[in-house]
This record gives sequence, structure tokens and C-alpha cells, in this order.
Amino acid sequence: MAYTGKTAYITGGASGIGRSLAARMKIVIADRNLDGAEEVVRAANQHGQVAWAVQVDVADWESQRRGFEDAIDKLGRINYVFAVAGIPELSWLPNRPNATEFEKPNLSVFDVNGTGPLYTSALAIQHFRRQKRDNHGYRGKIVAVASGCSFYYIPSLPVYTASKHAVLGFVRSFGKYLPDENITLNAICPNIVKTNISTGTFYDRAEERGLLISVDTLVEAFESLLGDSATSGEAIEVLPGSDGYRIKEIPEYTNDKCKESVEMTNDRSHRSFKFHQPVLD
Repeated sequence: MAYTGKTAYITGGASGIGRSLAARMKIVIADRNLDGAEEVVRAANQHGQVAWAVQVDVADWESQRRGFEDAIDKLGRINYVFAVAGIPELSWLPNRPNATEFEKPNLSVFDVNGTGPLYTSALAIQHFRRQKRDNHGYRGKIVAVASGCSFYYIPSLPVYTASKHAVLGFVRSFGKYLPDENITLNAICPNIVKTNISTGTFYDRAEERGLLISVDTLVEAFESLLGDSATSGEAIEVLPGSDGYRIKEIPEYTNDKCKESVEMTNDRSHRSFKFHQPVLD
């Protein structure tokens, strides 16, 4: 098993997807809901696992930094970082026809679902660069939770969809650089999976139609990216019902000139910005 003898840091581990992953390794659960995280930790420790809880607001850099430093103190080496924390769509645009001034939109969904995974990944990459390679040859692996909304467009979920597109873009781009440093970065993109992000009635209807993803399939998708897996910079779509999971194809270039434009831009950027830094052997 890719989990055997490994350690993990999980954001959003007090519920939903993160909680499903928590029962497998020596872990630190980071969640804004500290009571929920501690409940998961108590259950894990009662079953012989070693686990701790830290309170973290993933939308806040300083909170994430403190939580991650706490995890390093407890775990030392961190093999896997799972950026799972997320929240559902909220009313983001003020709708007051008689207002006389412009009002700032509420972008907290993007802060949590988009900026949060980038903060988590930034901490993980910096820490992994200081670690020696493990028995599989890797300094560490990051798996971020995106969504079917990373590929598809739901008009009623504009900011949520934007945030999940952001995670996908980050993973597909920077995830192709990191293997040179023996680090991988991927995204898990489930369609409908039962979490606390929606109501039981919605999930009941999805299950009746064969659309609800099983937790076992979701965990298998995560496992496929761990251990000796060389996959990086990919989005794993977890399909509805019992259809399993697969690497989601990247859209084709519209024509050869578009392809050439992207390649030229990448070459310019690669020469202009230094992504890598020396790391330990």
C-alpha cells in the first residue's frame, strides 16, 4: 500500500472527502472546525493510528503557515499533502437595485477553494524541497481536490466554478515542472460526491439516478497518485456512479498557430522566471 509507514497533512479533514482519507496514515488534520478535527483524531487514535488536529483557516496565509509548521513539529517528514478544504457557493454579488454606491463582492468562496490550495501547495513544496527522497524516490506529493466544475460550467455556481478552474490550471501547469525536483502535484476532480457541501435530499436524488460517487472509488483515485506513481500535472476525473476514474484529457489546440503561440510563451516564461532552487540529494 502507498500509505504504509507514510505521513500526511490534510486540510479540511474534519468532514467529507478529507475525513475519508484520514483513517490511513500518521496524520495531521487541519480544519477551521477544530472540534470536528479533534473528533476525527480521537477516533483515529482509538484505533491505533497516530493523529493530531490543528485549527487552520485555509484562506489566511498566516493561519496556514502556523498550522503547517505545527504539522512539521509533529510529523517531521511529510510524505503527502492533501489540499481538500472547500466551501459551497455563496451569494457573491450584491443585488440592491436602489443602492447609490458600488459594493464589494463576496469572494470568500474563491479565497477558500482557489487561493487556499495554492497556499497549501506553496507550503508543501517549500518543505518538500528540504526533504530527502523516500523509498519511492520522491520528496513529497501533493493532491488537491478540484471538481467536475473544473471542466464543466454551472451557471448557478460562478465563483465556485471559477475557483475549481483555477486549481485545475495551477495543477496542469506547475505540476509539469515539479517532477524535476522529485515532487508531484495532481488534482482529484469528483463529480457528485456526498459531503457536507449540499443537502441529503440532493444526494438522495443523485443516488437514485446512479450519479453518486462511492467513497471507495474516490479513495482509490487518491491512492493511484501516491507511492511510486510518476503522474504529475494531471486531473483525475472521478466519474459518476460506479464508472471509476480516469485522467481527464487536456483540450486540443484550435490550430497549429495556437499551439505555436503557447509554446513560444512557455519558452519565454521558462527563460524569464526561475522556478527551481537547489535541493538536497
